[in-house]
Amino acid sequence: MLTNSDIEDLTQFRRALHQYPEVSGEEIETARTIAAELEKLSPTRILTGLGGHGVAAVFESGTPGPTVLFRAELDALPIPEEHDIPWVSKVPGKSHVCGHDGHMTMLLALGRLVARQPVAHGRVVLMFQPAEEDGSGARAVVNDPAYAEIAADYAFAIHVEPGRPFGHVDTAPTLINCASKGIAVTLRGKTAHAASPEDGRSPAPALAELIPALQALGPGGALDDNFRLVTLTHLRMGEPTFGVAPGEAVLYATLRSTRDDALAEIEEALRAEVARAAETHGLTAEFAESDHFAASINDPEAYAIAAAAMDALGVSHGQRNLPMRASEDFGLFGRDAKAAMLCLGPGENYAALHNPDYDFPDDLIPIGAGIFEQIARDLLGTA
Repeated sequence: MLTNSDIEDLTQFRRALHQYPEVSGEEIETARTIAAELEKLSPTRILTGLGGHGVAAVFESGTPGPTVLFRAELDALPIPEEHDIPWVSKVPGKSHVCGHDGHMTMLLALGRLVARQPVAHGRVVLMFQPAEEDGSGARAVVNDPAYAEIAADYAFAIHVEPGRPFGHVDTAPTLINCASKGIAVTLRGKTAHAASPEDGRSPAPALAELIPALQALGPGGALDDNFRLVTLTHLRMGEPTFGVAPGEAVLYATLRSTRDDALAEIEEALRAEVARAAETHGLTAEFAESDHFAASINDPEAYAIAAAAMDALGVSHGQRNLPMRASEDFGLFGRDAKAAMLCLGPGENYAALHNPDYDFPDDLIPIGAGIFEQIARDLLGTA
């Protein structure tokens, strides 16, 4: 159990992290800070540079058994913070308004507990993942050859999710977060004088066709196996001037589905629609991908383990508002492991994630760490 001194120390650490956010792919100092804290716990070993700036601490029992991985995220968001808290971000335009500073602190709290009372068999891995917010971090970590040394049999993560009562957890033995991907399309034709548009090849007719065609590929609806959503998030054609008939246009679309294979099907259909429109209107089309998130699907056994741990602790839990359309870069940890994501409530009327006035509630630190520890003890025992 965490002591009052632990909680005070961890709270101050979380607030220090909050002041120096680093966005996806830039988590150099955050990773160094985490590694330095982990060194104090004397784990069996610490791996750094995983999938970029990822850090993992391994606590070996010395006795054969499963590897149980607990994940937190290193990165922050490119969102200016608007808050009057003393520990407000000191980095202009960047902030921890998704709770990752709190997630990291919960994992460090678990590290303290395991360091004091080692597990009886198997090993615990504390995984601090980079680049969660853009969907590139988990893929980079699990594809890193060094990850093979700590590959998990079970993987668990907690994400704070506003709209839920304080300390309540929602989770389920099924899909938790949708798969998604961002596709940027650039259409190129030929620029002309606005007085002689016939001398050029405008992307305007192609855009006019593509807007309804692409939206029809993903109309939304119920979050079942047939759910597909295409959201147009950005459109630009030419420059803001009256003298030029533009020859270039850019379109951004976010694709979303409940299954990874369905996401691939939507992308294939989108590319075909764009290619058809480009050929019809004498344009070229270029594609770029970004923010690719795998579906996060809870394994039934991992879910049952987490539910039993919460029951043992008296933590209320349910399945409200699940699954979620929003994506989370945890799904790939379940590629070869039995994984479960838990949604921890900060209060039903708490500020929403990614809002400039969001701040992680420190009183959740011992709750999250306690759930993680109970899972670890239930699977690995206590030496």
